Amino acid sequence: MKKFLSIFFLLLAFASSAQVEKAIPPRPDPPKLVNDLTGNFLTPEQVTALERKLVAYDDSTSNQISVVIVSDLKGYSAADYAIALGRAWGVGNKNFDNGIVVLISTGGAAGNRDAFIAVGYGLEGVIPDLTADAILDNELIPNFKAGNYYRGLDEATDALIKAAEGKYKAPAGYHKKGKGISPLLVIVIVIVLIIFLGGIGGGGGGGYVSRRGYTGWPGGGWIGGGGWSGGGGGGGWSGGGGGFGGFGGGGFGGGGAGGKW
Repeated sequence: MKKFLSIFFLLLAFASSAQVEKAIPPRPDPPKLVNDLTGNFLTPEQVTALERKLVAYDDSTSNQISVVIVSDLKGYSAADYAIALGRAWGVGNKNFDNGIVVLISTGGAAGNRDAFIAVGYGLEGVIPDLTADAILDNELIPNFKAGNYYRGLDEATDALIKAAEGKYKAPAGYHKKGKGISPLLVIVIVIVLIIFLGGIGGGGGGGYVSRRGYTGWPGGGWIGGGGWSGGGGGGGWSGGGGGFGGFGGGGFGGGGAGGKW
């Protein structure tokens, strides 16, 4: 029975993942780190400035930060969408899994639009969920609510760069408000209990459950191929540099944080 349930939920997870991936837009060609798929959230000049900064950062560290702006999440959660996009596009280096996806959805009314920062395996140690939360709460969302979209993305990506270097500090007095337990997390916990409390000691494959309730399965370990490959003391990323050479096949688990604006 335990084996049957394991196979059933494994297939269910694969089916769910496949459905999300169908909603993901194709990888940009030519490749770009900043992709405003709404066409009007940022001005062309703002896209160019942000792209130049993130390409220079990629060139100097190999860490890739991709900003993706969509008008609709196709019915999926921002977390599932951002993580699936990071995997499908391969944001980050496949040897280090050092990609970050900053997903913005413009769909919905004010205060109910989604933003999510998905962090690749290899950067989860230096950008844990609490840090991603702090960057959303202090840099991105306040600017967005004030209508300063470019400034929010510029400051949030600067903060992510600092965090990858171990230099980010949330403003004094900042304390993250507690969030209720995600219904998805409750479902995943129940599934895990059903599978593993049968008392049968098989040491089989199975998957893992991320901190934010995203379920992953075989096809890559929890730690993907090494740690952070960031390039030490900051500053080099702000230069000119050439064009973006393309995504490197980075992997994503469930690390990251989301919020509403």
